[in-house]
Amino acid sequence: MTVQELNSLPYHEAVKQLTICCGSSKWVEMMTNLRPFLNRTELLDAAKKTWFSLTNQDWLEAFEHHPKIGDLESLRNKFQKTAEFSLSEQNGLNDVSEDILIQLEKGNRLYENKFGYIFIVCAAGKNAEEILALLQARINNDPKEELLIATNDQNEITILRIEKLLDP
Repeated sequence: MTVQELNSLPYHEAVKQLTICCGSSKWVEMMTNLRPFLNRTELLDAAKKTWFSLTNQDWLEAFEHHPKIGDLESLRNKFQKTAEFSLSEQNGLNDVSEDILIQLEKGNRLYENKFGYIFIVCAAGKNAEEILALLQARINNDPKEELLIATNDQNEITILRIEKLLDP
């Protein structure tokens, strides 16, 4: 899809496409209403600016639209709309040892218990060991610091997804 095609979509279809990129309903609404975008750069700049204008609750809503890192069953079931993007983002988790998967599952549970939301990381280009190391390091953060890190990672994920949406 091109930027011009995104601009031309009916409102409800633009919402559907942008929701694949980010699960915050407020972000999707704002981005849909900001159309038309002149070009890819303007769209990506607007996506970032809009994301960082949101509230903590909007960010947490977006986090809810992600499967847990390494939870392939969740990817297949609950997150069918974004599964294609999530699977490619988490491709560093293919052929992972059972031990790493168990550590990821345990770390995810501890993280969610501490912060109240799932571990958000831009997994693209990272292997399972790198993701596990990030999870283990970030679990020691204070809640304010961690929300900022997760929010930045979510922004990276959103930008990557917009890029994929716009790829020919």
